[in-house]
Amino acid sequence: MIGVTDLIAGIFKPAAELIDELHTSEEERLKAKGHLLDVQAAAMQKVFDYESGLIEAKGKIVHAEASSKHWLTANWRPITMLTFLGLVVARWFGFSAEGLTQEDYDALYNLISIGVGGYIIGRSGEKIAETMRR
Repeated sequence: MIGVTDLIAGIFKPAAELIDELHTSEEERLKAKGHLLDVQAAAMQKVFDYESGLIEAKGKIVHAEASSKHWLTANWRPITMLTFLGLVVARWFGFSAEGLTQEDYDALYNLISIGVGGYIIGRSGEKIAETMRR
């Protein structure tokens, strides 16, 4: 998300610098710069709205799976994460699954980070969306 906002700011920066170099009155420069900032803010708002919708949609998917009447559908994510976590914990205690390299364990750490982060973001998104609906 921060990368996108930096991208948008970078797109508008040359225009802002150009406005600073215009040979017009200070009032006209400020007016032009204000208009440019309004356009930039609108672009940022569109990105935030998109990201918010995306988080809400992901949260709905997780919620639908978690509330499913089918045991496997409701529990496949936690089972997967616990399996990965078990492999990592076993590694900490000196046990290693045969055939797994350090790169494999690095990938497991990343998957656990993404899984936990996704859960936290999904739950936060649900709470934010619920608050915004009220």
